Amino acid sequence: MRAMASVLVVEDDQFVRSALIRHLTEAAHTVRSVGTALEALREVAHFRFDVVILDLGLPDLDGSEALKMLRGITDVPVIVATARDDETEIVRLLNDGADDYLTKPFSVEHLAARMTAVLRRARSSAGEPPPSPQLRVGGLAIDPLRRQAELDGVRLDLTRREFDLLAFLAGRPGVVVARKELLAEVWQQSYGDDQTIDVHLSWLRRKLGETAARPRYLHTLRGVGVKLEPPGVESSGAEPAR
Repeated sequence: MRAMASVLVVEDDQFVRSALIRHLTEAAHTVRSVGTALEALREVAHFRFDVVILDLGLPDLDGSEALKMLRGITDVPVIVATARDDETEIVRLLNDGADDYLTKPFSVEHLAARMTAVLRRARSSAGEPPPSPQLRVGGLAIDPLRRQAELDGVRLDLTRREFDLLAFLAGRPGVVVARKELLAEVWQQSYGDDQTIDVHLSWLRRKLGETAARPRYLHTLRGVGVKLEPPGVESSGAEPAR
């Protein structure tokens, strides 16, 4: 590949891991590596990657479960590396959110070709300008085109998923959005764990300078959904902090 990429290698086999790091670094990519699924989740929560290479035979979690959890917090392209060559299993992994797969053992050239294809698709998709104009809700200003958000003139440091969640809610100010709709529209999942939404709402609240007990913009309505509205607007049925 000509363009340098930021790559996360998730592989517990030290020999395979070292080889991948060496070859990717020689190809001018920036590489971070971990050996467990939980470490991978921490990495994608704190750093931005262009692609993740995910081994399915991890010691702490089954790789397919790790894939689902990764998809809950990021839409970074994921290439799964698996010793399983069962077609049904591979189809299931692709349906669970994998962008591509490699069957072990694989060559460096094969990996490079798959990475090139995955990154080309991701960058092409990212190049499509969103049609939405700038959104304003109270002191919040959200620019979907530049993927930037400000609160009272101060730039917010948001992860990709936090921005998507905020922008989606800001496009429907004062409207209660069901959790199922959030999963479908923000996470592109027909089903999932409500905890995924709760975690991202908690992170987003922290960056907006509020808490569930003292909400300003984000209001959770028990058994109904979530809405975003400017401070000072009365919210009935808001769920108290637990």
